[in-house]
Amino acid sequence: MIIHVVQPGETIFSISEYYKIPVNRLILENGIENPNNLAVGQTIVIVQPETLYTVQAGDTLESIAEQYGVSPMELLRNNPYLSDRKILYVGETIVITYQTTKTRTTATSGYIFPFIDHSVLIKTLPFLSYLTIFNYRATMDGEIVSSDDDTELIQLAKTYGTAPMMFVSTMMEEGIVSREVTFNILNNPAVQESLIENALQILKTKGFYGINIYTESITYENIDSFAVYLERAAAIFHSQGFRVVITITPATNIDTPNVGFEKIDYSKLSDFVDGIIFSSYDWARSYSYPSAIFPVNILRDLLDYMVSIIPSEKIFLGVTALGYDWTLPYVPGATEATVISYNGAVQIAAENGIPIQYNEAAQSPFFYYTDNDGIMHVVWTKDARSFDARARLVEEYNLQGLSFWTVMRFVAQMWFIINNQYYIQKFIFD
Repeated sequence: MIIHVVQPGETIFSISEYYKIPVNRLILENGIENPNNLAVGQTIVIVQPETLYTVQAGDTLESIAEQYGVSPMELLRNNPYLSDRKILYVGETIVITYQTTKTRTTATSGYIFPFIDHSVLIKTLPFLSYLTIFNYRATMDGEIVSSDDDTELIQLAKTYGTAPMMFVSTMMEEGIVSREVTFNILNNPAVQESLIENALQILKTKGFYGINIYTESITYENIDSFAVYLERAAAIFHSQGFRVVITITPATNIDTPNVGFEKIDYSKLSDFVDGIIFSSYDWARSYSYPSAIFPVNILRDLLDYMVSIIPSEKIFLGVTALGYDWTLPYVPGATEATVISYNGAVQIAAENGIPIQYNEAAQSPFFYYTDNDGIMHVVWTKDARSFDARARLVEEYNLQGLSFWTVMRFVAQMWFIINNQYYIQKFIFD
């Protein structure tokens, strides 16, 4: 695998000719939306196919998979554009295998909201071991409220060998965590009992594979209360055959250029669960200081600490594909950044003729530009190098896998990187 960084004067055609890969395949594999106006500093992932197949009359995805001894899921990962098509076209060429050296199987987990676009979901599911549905909210008295019917999503996930996970948080409808509800749950055994019983009923009725509990706002003062509650809840869920995962947002300081995290003893929680997702979403908050989101140098500090107190095989590393666009000068608490995709960032850079720069320590691209009103902006995003660096941490630290917030958009280049580094854990459902 080669990550090509676009240089001045290069075009999609010159890059295609240099690597001997058709233009249309470069565009499909990388999800390129600006093929006729590449930005200097833009990344294009190059992976040479090992086996190609030309579709014949009567072929199906299943028959081709059987012929080559691969799974239909592998064919969909190698050719994700086939996911939202019902037929194969005679004469088209599909990739059976790529020239990769991957040997490790890893678990992947992705968060969605029930209103996800169906075409995005079915393109993403072949890449996911677990699908976490963000749909359930705990109340003050231990009731559980859901916003949408997710029955179809649960069944669809299973058809792709992806395990559906119920996500329970104390977030209010506005998307803000209720510290009052969290406090009441942690300090009221009767409320805990009601919450656990209600969650168990939903798990069984809906057919979830397990539960993902959002343990937001953990502090030095309340972690022991979390541990008591989690031990009780996990024992019940495990006794009924359900997987138990927790999502933790490590307390961080995001209002200065130097992001840091508090070294809380999360080992008090690890004995009771099957997985811990460290997903510092606060680092991606739109009011944060303009900087790289999930900088790799800080992630290494986090992982160095976490693997020293928690079995590494229980850890999921949180990854986000989001980028942010800040206006300058930055005013703490007042400047709100705009969420931006990588392709959106590339388009801005290309249209303004601005080269994309790269921060090696953070493993993140960035650039400055001036808008039509004369206002200066800074953009921090992620490209193929960013995804590659973060994905490699799984093998380096022997982690259980990667967790993606969110997968509401299909990020072709990110999945292309993951697919060429790891085999994806899958499940068989009746």
